Formats: sequence, C-alpha cells, structure tokens
Amino acid sequence: MQTLSTIEQVRTILNSERQAQRRIAFVPTMGNLHEGHLTLVREAQKTGDRVVVSIFVNPMQFGANEDLDNYPRTLTEDTEKLLAEGTHYLFTPTAKEMYPNGMASQSQLSVPQLSETLCGASRPGHFTGVATVVSKLFNIVQADVALFGEKDYQQLAVIRKMVQDMCLPIEIIGVPTCRDDDGLALSSRNGYLSSKERAVAPILYKTLCHCRQQLLEGRRDFTALQKQSVAALQEKGFNPDYFALCDAATLSNADLSTNELVILAAASLGNTRLIDNVTLSLNQASI
Repeated sequence: MQTLSTIEQVRTILNSERQAQRRIAFVPTMGNLHEGHLTLVREAQKTGDRVVVSIFVNPMQFGANEDLDNYPRTLTEDTEKLLAEGTHYLFTPTAKEMYPNGMASQSQLSVPQLSETLCGASRPGHFTGVATVVSKLFNIVQADVALFGEKDYQQLAVIRKMVQDMCLPIEIIGVPTCRDDDGLALSSRNGYLSSKERAVAPILYKTLCHCRQQLLEGRRDFTALQKQSVAALQEKGFNPDYFALCDAATLSNADLSTNELVILAAASLGNTRLIDNVTLSLNQASI
C-alpha cells in the first residue's frame, strides 16, 4: 500500500492506473476505522482493480459547537487495518492541502432541499461541508466508483444528488449498515458512550425496527407512530432530535401514496449523538 499526502501525487499515480485501463474504486473516510469502513473496502475490491481510501477529518462539516478537536484520529491503527485488507492507495491530505487558501475563501457546493431537513436542520452547513469536500475528493481521485455506508442515509442521498446535478462521471454504491451483535450501528462516535450508555444505545435500532414492523402490519397513522417512537426513546433516556418517516428517494414526509419508505432517527445519549435508519416497502416486502 502506498500512502499519498498531496493532490499532485494522487493525480500522477492514478493517471498511470487509468492509462493501464484499471478500474478505480474509492472509499472516502474521516479515519478512526471500524468494521463498517473495512466492509466498504472489501466491497470496493469487488468492483475495482485498484482501491483508494482517503482519511481526512474535514473541518468544513463540523459546526462551531461540534467535536472537531476531539474527533478521534488514529492514523497508525487505520493504516495497519487498511494494509491488512489489501488497500492499494491511502490518501491522507492535510487541511492546508485541501483548503490551501483557507475555508473562508473556499468555493462551496450546496445541495438544496435534501440538505435542509433532518440532520441538515440540526447541523446548519454540515451537508455543504460534506458536498464540498466529497466533490473535491472526487475531482482529485477521479475514480470510477465510490462507496458509502447506508447508515448515513441522508448523506448518501445528498451525494447521489450532487453527482447527478453536477454530471460527475462516477458511480455511487451504498453499502448496508454494519452492526454489532446487539444491533447498534457501528460508528466512530460509539467510542464516546459510557458503558451504561452503550448498554442502552441498541434501543434506537430496536425502536426503528418496531416502527417498521407496525407499518408492515398495516398501520398508516404516520404522525402517531412518530410520536410514540419519540416517547419510547425518551423513556429510555434518549434526547431525540428527530424520528421521521420519509419517502426513501426524496426524504419528504411519507404519506399514503408512498411505497418505499425510510425511517430515520437521530438522538443523543448523554453527550453522544447517534443516527440510524431502516427501510421498507409498503408492498409488503422489506428492502
């Protein structure tokens, strides 16, 4: 595995790979890698001849009161994990490399509507930071395909829309959420949970699954289901940000005409913000 730190290095080396007609698969990350990230790498190996992983903690997507300074940075351990997985290239740019003139003068890319609800409403500017850095990484790496986890469902939707709107020649693949045995979605932020909070955290997924099951059994009172789910989370010690039943494609509120749904939730447990989602089809088959 080659570790590259500059844009020039990435472009030079990957240009030679493209000239050799090799298909490039890309996995952008912020590091602190867990099994979910490594699953993306394994899926990338199935679809590409060369796998590129980036590790960059993007300051543009963090709000003023969020955990940029405390976000775990574990480059040595991450490098060992990627090496063991057979990754071909690791790109580790600095903020200066990505934003040479500073963020204040950086052109920004926003994705309207999809970015403005759910996590976007709670974290103003977050998805502009995501879209901007991902578009930069796509232009740097110029991969054929990029892989993202479905746990960050709204992020995946924003990136798909950005790629479509900007006519970027890259395929986006969503990879199912990796979970611990008790159902908790794997996340770098799980490390912030105390042992007591960690025991409670899987209830978020269980609540999502319970709501999905009620829909599959015929309930269509979406607002009541939402309120019941929020109350159930609050009873267990969560501070819900949202619990939403949405159209899986547009993230607009689900109604009686919606066939493909996604149920999304964000809730704080102590000082840790957790997100998760489940999908379903009202044509009786879970997706």
